[in-house]
Amino acid sequence: MEKNEMIFGIRAVIEAVEAGKEIDKILVKKDLQGDLAKELFDLIKGRGFFVQRVPVERLNRITRKNHQGVIAFISAVSYQRLGDIIPSLFEEGKVPFIVLLDGITDVRNFGAIARTCECTGVDAIVLPERGSVSVNADAVKTSAGALLHIPVCRERSIHSAIRYLKDSGIKVVAASEKAVTNYTQVDYTVPVAVVMGAEDTGVDADNLRLCDEMVAIPQVGNIGSLNVSVAAGVMMYEVVRQRFSGDSVF
Repeated sequence: MEKNEMIFGIRAVIEAVEAGKEIDKILVKKDLQGDLAKELFDLIKGRGFFVQRVPVERLNRITRKNHQGVIAFISAVSYQRLGDIIPSLFEEGKVPFIVLLDGITDVRNFGAIARTCECTGVDAIVLPERGSVSVNADAVKTSAGALLHIPVCRERSIHSAIRYLKDSGIKVVAASEKAVTNYTQVDYTVPVAVVMGAEDTGVDADNLRLCDEMVAIPQVGNIGSLNVSVAAGVMMYEVVRQRFSGDSVF
């Protein structure tokens, strides 16, 4: 963790919030009390920050300096709202192409996926507020800087994001080993969102049920599944293939 990504100390975090810094998450000691702590809690209430109560031992492992029971992490990018991006895409006459990451926690996988997203013209990456990787310096580096060029939306949950996308006329397609439909048998030339899940658990079952389509990537080897960044790349380039099939490159 680079020093400029982390702010520690109650007053320092208060000043960062008041200055409009893009806060990724705030770790707070479980039993934190006092007037200054109350000022911080009043300030961040209702702002949508991810705040986690943790044992002081966890804070001490992050920094040996006087954190006063509070450590905030600054995002390397400014998160955007899906509700702002989708209408703009339609107004511009574009056919939206969104990628949702459900439970992806590995920074290297995230960076690799983001790099492919940028190369395939994805309009936005969607992450949930909880249980997900965040955009830090390591992710930006792994993405070869792609995360500085593609909008990243941090929504309350993937479930709510899927509902919004469907209500907006966007077909939502989930990649899952449980599917029987080959990933090439779906039409991606329409407005579409692709959902990728964590390698160990896949897309959440409730989210799968909400999706319009569930597709699988054929495998003939002995290993159970593809690396999620590779699987995401396969899915994204199928979208590119279908949308630009008349191009000489294909």
